[in-house]
Amino acid sequence: MKTYLKKTQNDNVSLYLHIPFCEVKCVYCDFNTYANIESLIPGYINALIREIRFWNENLRGYRVKTIFFGGGTPSYLKAADLSRLMNAINNNFDLVPDIEVSIEANPGDIDPLKLSTYLECGINRLSIGAQSFDDNILKLLSRKHTAVDIIESYKLAMEAGFKNISLDLIYGLPYQTVEGWNDTLEHAIALNPVHLSLYCLTVEKGTPLDQWVKLGKISKPDEDLAADMYLLAEQRMKDCGYHHYEISNWTIRGFESRHNLTYWRNQSYLGLGPGAHSYLNHKRFSNIKSPREYIHKLNDCSLESYSSFEESIHLSPVINEIESIDRKSEIAETLMMGLRLHEGVNLQTFKQRFNLMPSDVYPKDLNELYHLGLLEKDDETLRLTPRGRILGNEVFSRFF
Repeated sequence: MKTYLKKTQNDNVSLYLHIPFCEVKCVYCDFNTYANIESLIPGYINALIREIRFWNENLRGYRVKTIFFGGGTPSYLKAADLSRLMNAINNNFDLVPDIEVSIEANPGDIDPLKLSTYLECGINRLSIGAQSFDDNILKLLSRKHTAVDIIESYKLAMEAGFKNISLDLIYGLPYQTVEGWNDTLEHAIALNPVHLSLYCLTVEKGTPLDQWVKLGKISKPDEDLAADMYLLAEQRMKDCGYHHYEISNWTIRGFESRHNLTYWRNQSYLGLGPGAHSYLNHKRFSNIKSPREYIHKLNDCSLESYSSFEESIHLSPVINEIESIDRKSEIAETLMMGLRLHEGVNLQTFKQRFNLMPSDVYPKDLNELYHLGLLEKDDETLRLTPRGRILGNEVFSRFF
């Protein structure tokens, strides 16, 4: 008798599709993305549809609650390619009503045809990678757009009918001042987006930016200056009525990223595409990273329906790393991710999931974090303090 993936406390799964193509790769990016491989796009779309069909054969009992096209630059694809992918998803997965479907887009890629196609095929949330409204900084980061392109793209999206638009911005950048960061915030706020993601720059190993820092071409980012920028962002967002619902994310209530909440609540997600990660049934697994190898393996195999979820992930043509998540790791990850949220970790929900309280697992660490003023607790919730949000890594490291 065939046994499929057993349902857990979460009967729904979030779906992530990785689009590894970029016109130009940004100097700070260490994601599994590539420039100058556009010739692979037709074969890649076919391969991704085959992986969608593979999971239709081997994933049962789950409905898809959110979809996220990330990358890379999903908006770099032709509108027809995105439409084909959404048709394949609709034909192979059971989607919840009123599903959130997000796509990352670069200013300059967006045009009326793409926007209308996105809406027609069910994409209803746009995440625009603005990064900065300072043209000199955008040029330094190898971004192809300008501040004017951001504004024009945002207005096009609004005119097309998008109601749920997020802007991504980065602070702590080389040569960025507090005054310059405030100027970028003011430009973003003037557009009145319902959601803003404000990320602190991380210099990732192996990136061009990392090499520039090592060679002394640019200065290492100033952590104290970045903290000042974060505090400024908190105040400006509060003044403008935005709800600070996650360390790096602000929203008009009701427009929280439902897809990202899946990660922050340590719930189930399925990743498709090269290098994509998944977390299902206490298993974390990831695909091979090479787009060429991914295309070759999927287009060269027969799609089989395996006897169990375990068998399907071990015999998938593109999964190459599988890790079993034990109870201790799941507890630590649930705390770490949940504390990123302003709502914190609901103690009753935590107890229902693990049959114990955080204080049963980390009594000494939690007491120290209370004493340091990084954590606070009431009868219902464990959460970071305002100071804890700035020093989050100090808190999270205690759980590992």
